[in-house]
Amino acid sequence: MTNKFKQALMGGIIGTLVMTIVMMVAPMMGMPKMNPPAMLASMMGFPIVVGWIMHFMIGISFALAYAFFFVKLVKRISNNIVKGAVYGFAAFVFAQIMMGMMSFIMPPPPMEGSMMLMMVGSIMGHIIFGITIIYFVKEQE
Repeated sequence: MTNKFKQALMGGIIGTLVMTIVMMVAPMMGMPKMNPPAMLASMMGFPIVVGWIMHFMIGISFALAYAFFFVKLVKRISNNIVKGAVYGFAAFVFAQIMMGMMSFIMPPPPMEGSMMLMMVGSIMGHIIFGITIIYFVKEQE
């Protein structure tokens, strides 16, 4: 395993964990309840444990995508927080596109609460995820 792969693997696990904790705490701050593993599991008709596994696999996949592809696109951004925010927002946009495509195949799960607040919460979670990834995956010189 390459060093970059190990960094991305660890970054994906920790980034997904941090994002998940933020999403679990968000309702305590007035945000709607967001549970990506439950949403994934219900869309596909799988048990919640499968949703959790999928959630972390997606996080690891996004970290690998950053390490091997996206890092080259954000090389000119010197501030790591900005770099992470840009990547997190890009991950959010990609996730929304994929969820939209999946809704054509499978019925979307019922949503509770303000759609606008859910969108803001999801953007915040993905930006926090992106910033976490940046601190694990080091640019190769």
